[in-house]
Amino acid sequence: MRADALKNRERILEAAETTFASLGLAVPIDVVAERAGVGVGTLYRHFPTKEALFEAIVMTRLEGLADETKTRSDASAPGDALFLFLHRFANEALAKADLFDAMNAAGFDIKSRCAEMVDDLKRGIDVLVVRAKAVAAVRPDVTGDEVMSLISGTCMAARQAGLDDASCQRMVDIVCDGLRAPASS
Repeated sequence: MRADALKNRERILEAAETTFASLGLAVPIDVVAERAGVGVGTLYRHFPTKEALFEAIVMTRLEGLADETKTRSDASAPGDALFLFLHRFANEALAKADLFDAMNAAGFDIKSRCAEMVDDLKRGIDVLVVRAKAVAAVRPDVTGDEVMSLISGTCMAARQAGLDDASCQRMVDIVCDGLRAPASS
């Protein structure tokens, strides 16, 4: 893809994400194009349907998180790498919760449409957990799926309780404390 086409695609995704999150998924596509500073034809060349645009938003976010797990998997302090990633994961989940809620309400099945990318993310988290276990930074009995569920559930609970981002991050700190390996006596 040409540089200008890539830039247009990124602007469309950013505008769509904020527009759908703030105005809902029923917003006309021309509003997204206008906010992105492109014509409707340009938007449709990149994303032929609104569903393709929804999927691209989710895929971009999941890909970014999966890439981050790969980057952090080489860290010299595996425990810190895992815990820093979990905070980043929670931050993404909180920031995009309104969009994901709207997509779910509109019948967009994120799990099935993005299953491969979710699997990549899970594999990346598994690697972080295994590396953290190897240096006794986390409990030996914890799994990547459990870690992912704990962070997702924490974010969901914080949203349902109407807590702000800072409160949710403190809750993630508590989860991380619970994941840490017990100190040897």
